[in-house]
Amino acid sequence: MNAASSSVLGFDFGTKRIGVAVGQTITRTANPLATVRASDGRPDWSAINALIDVWTPAAIVVGMPVNMDGSEHTLAPAALRFASQLAGRFGLPVYTVDERLSSYEARSREPERKRGPVDAIAAQVILETWFADPAPHSESWRGPRVENRDCSF
Repeated sequence: MNAASSSVLGFDFGTKRIGVAVGQTITRTANPLATVRASDGRPDWSAINALIDVWTPAAIVVGMPVNMDGSEHTLAPAALRFASQLAGRFGLPVYTVDERLSSYEARSREPERKRGPVDAIAAQVILETWFADPAPHSESWRGPRVENRDCSF
């Protein structure tokens, strides 16, 4: 990971909305940042590009949809394609983690009176789980492969 930049962007991929969170490798904390619109699974790349430009992350983390029994969720291929596109467009290391229960956890963090889309909070949960993994974060790829790390709760 780039020592000059200590930020990491996390993404909770969806076909209509993509949650984005920013995290700091030094403090291992994350905060919800934004929700980017998607149209039929096609991200608003100009909005994502703007976030990359502002935060200059050292790495990107994308949540991988997995069913509770551990099988691949129907959205997993699209999320993997999104991770690969991020790597290709921005030349940054991209990691994937099992995002099981991240939306459930995000909803539990949202106050009752403010119920709404929790995509950015789900991205925060994904980043926090990635930070909590004791395995070192390597720059093992910048292409079509994805480092997949379990992040179930």
